[in-house]
Amino acid sequence: MKAFSETERQEFLDGKHVAVLSVAAADGRPPASVPIWYDYTAGGYIRITTGASTRKSRLIEQTGAVTLVVQREELPYQYVVVEGTVVETTTPTPLDVREAIAIRYLGEEGGRAFVRSFDEQDSVLFTIRPDRWLSADFSGDL
Repeated sequence: MKAFSETERQEFLDGKHVAVLSVAAADGRPPASVPIWYDYTAGGYIRITTGASTRKSRLIEQTGAVTLVVQREELPYQYVVVEGTVVETTTPTPLDVREAIAIRYLGEEGGRAFVRSFDEQDSVLFTIRPDRWLSADFSGDL
């Protein structure tokens, strides 16, 4: 196993992966951990959007920090973990951002249809500055 170089990490995050978002909970419950789509620009910030009234959204607003795990679930196993600080919160999520994230995962037609199906739901966009990285690439172990 080896860690990704910065370039390899950026290329990996640019791929289409569903991430697992974790955020601390102060209410005696364990951290909230949920699958989520994300947007990432090499060398930049991570963006996620979610329903404004969700537990996940409330916890992110309270703590201001998250952990995001992005993994490849087939051989060769690879993952990137990022701990980050929320640097911007935008309500509602701008339509172009919602569409860009959905299109990334569902394609042009499916992404736009998905966004339209949630037109009535209030959303929030969290922009996250990566603070710490951990990565592993097991491709050399095969």
